[in-house]
Amino acid sequence: QNVCNKICYAIGGAPYQITGCALGFFLQIYLLDVAQLDPFYASIILFVGRAWDAVTDPTVGFLVSRSPWTRFGRMLPWILFSTPLAVLSYFLIWYVPPFENGKVIWYLFFYCLFQSLQTCFHVPYSALTMFISSEQKERDSATAYRMTVEVLGTVLGTAIQGQIVGMANAPCLPGPGDIVADLSNSSMSVGLNVSEPVISLEHTRTAYMIASGVICLIYILCAIVLFFGVREQKEPMSFFQGIKLVMGHGPYAKLVMVFLFTSLAFMLLEGNFALFCSSTLGFRNDFQNILLAIMLSATLAIPFWQWFLTRFGKKTAVYTGTLSVVPFMILVVCLKSNLIVTYIVSFFAGVGVAAAFLLPWSMLPDVVDDFQVQNPESTGHEALFYSFYVFFTKFASGVSLGISTLSLDFAGYISRGCSQPEEVDITLKVLVSAAPVALIIIGLCILYSYPINEERRQGNRKLLQEQRDNEVDSETDSTELANMV
Repeated sequence: QNVCNKICYAIGGAPYQITGCALGFFLQIYLLDVAQLDPFYASIILFVGRAWDAVTDPTVGFLVSRSPWTRFGRMLPWILFSTPLAVLSYFLIWYVPPFENGKVIWYLFFYCLFQSLQTCFHVPYSALTMFISSEQKERDSATAYRMTVEVLGTVLGTAIQGQIVGMANAPCLPGPGDIVADLSNSSMSVGLNVSEPVISLEHTRTAYMIASGVICLIYILCAIVLFFGVREQKEPMSFFQGIKLVMGHGPYAKLVMVFLFTSLAFMLLEGNFALFCSSTLGFRNDFQNILLAIMLSATLAIPFWQWFLTRFGKKTAVYTGTLSVVPFMILVVCLKSNLIVTYIVSFFAGVGVAAAFLLPWSMLPDVVDDFQVQNPESTGHEALFYSFYVFFTKFASGVSLGISTLSLDFAGYISRGCSQPEEVDITLKVLVSAAPVALIIIGLCILYSYPINEERRQGNRKLLQEQRDNEVDSETDSTELANMV
């Protein structure tokens, strides 16, 4: 694979991250403050949507593995045909329908539909890693390209959604407590609200639709580049003894558990950070820029982590990268509200976020190789490895979003409120700091028993290379024999 092929492959990873970032950071606040749904219904939409998304992953993995080989390959047709409907359903998630009664059903239907269609894109795309080259070095190189573009995708998603929506952020609604405070403080904050340009909720809704339209266009362009820029290498694919073998492979089960807990931690942080910045820290007009600072620093840190994992090993990189976020998770809730300090803390937190992006996808091919060494007669299970990994992480994220939105409902969250009850502030602090830190520690404890170190990884690479060389030799011998006959 040349550099051009790797770049085209990498660009295909952007749609998942752009849409995932926009939904992860903004869907909760959109459902609560723009669509103005009750927090209880918002939590149902977020939980059911993510849970449905998780269930579709193994199903699509199964269907992809069983689908016939075409002249474009096995994976690429799935990517091409899912894109148009995925784009349409994504756009309709960010549209506020002109009726009240069926609003919850509207968002639930289009959220689930989009998640299903995006799974038809992302599972084949993830498994494509194993089909673009048989060389581990080439696959690691392609993964590094992909991770760089994916983190750029998160920056793009955060920037497009955050900046367009941030320019049309409807003012908050003062509650009884705010009015009393305004009167006692010589009507200072009332004066501030009057002096601001009048932005209606309708303006905010339009801004969300413009942002989603731009993201849809980028999604289509990336899918086209991927389809025409990458060629699959055909490999034999038997399927059905697969699921039991895949799920019973010890290193895979441990790796999935590690990233189940660490991704759950980052999902909790991602899903609640926008609300935390706007409600608890009081940076209602700056939260989109704070999110952008995190993603920019994550992008800049990707080359560093790529160098680090090749220099010190992947397992050490996971420990170092994931633990580096913990002090900043604690700092952001302990320090008094200060915009400059928040930007600095967010920037350094982004360095750890980069490790969380890069390392799971860099380690999965090693597990697949380990499986192939131990089960040389079993081939064609790559899509299953990737789809079950995505299944567990998505199911965890669905649980985290559902529980976090539901806990805000119990705490008494006020939609578009200028200030929130103290219980809401405490809940948000737990959701962006205490809970993620605890989950990270559990994940890293499981990682201690993960058996694939650098020595075993290099050994697997040599064994697989020998297997391939033997296959080539036997094919050559049989061809020569046929010619003699």
